[in-house]
Amino acid sequence: MAEVMDPKNDAAPRKKSKLPLLLGLVGAVLVGVGGFYATWSGLLLGGGHEATASPRPDPLPEIAFVPVEPIIISLGPGSSAKHLRFTAQLEVGKANTTDVTLLLPRILDVLNGYLRAIDVAELEDPSALVRLRAHMLRRIQIVTGEGRVRDLLITEFVLN
Repeated sequence: MAEVMDPKNDAAPRKKSKLPLLLGLVGAVLVGVGGFYATWSGLLLGGGHEATASPRPDPLPEIAFVPVEPIIISLGPGSSAKHLRFTAQLEVGKANTTDVTLLLPRILDVLNGYLRAIDVAELEDPSALVRLRAHMLRRIQIVTGEGRVRDLLITEFVLN
C-alpha cells in the first residue's frame, strides 16, 4: 500500500475561481438597475412620469382683500430709526367685504394703538414680525367679529 508520490500534488493548492463572485455582483447590479427603471417608469407601484393631462386645480375660495391705509408711527429717542411705516391687506370672505370696509377706522385705531405701545427693541427684532402679525390679527378679529377676517397680510413694515 505504498502511495505513489505525484509531483503535481506537491504544488500549491489551486485558488478558487472568482468567476461566481463576479457573476453574482453583475447580476445584483442588473437587478437593481432593472428595479429602479421599473419603479421610475411606472411599471411598478403606478408612479413615474406618465404623459397625462394635468388635473385642473381646485377653484379658489371666495376671498377678497381689503387694503389697510398706511400707518406711520414716530419712534422714541432710544431707537436707531425714527419712523415705522406699516401697510397691510386683510383677507376676508367676499360676503364680508363691505362689513370689514365699514370697520376700517376701528381697525386702524387698534393697529395704531398696538404699534405705538410696542417696545422699539421688539420692532427692530427681525424675528418678531411673525409674533406681531399674530397679535395684530387677533385684535382685528376682535374688532370685526369672529369669522370676518381670515388673515392679515403685511405688505410693508419699514423702519427708517
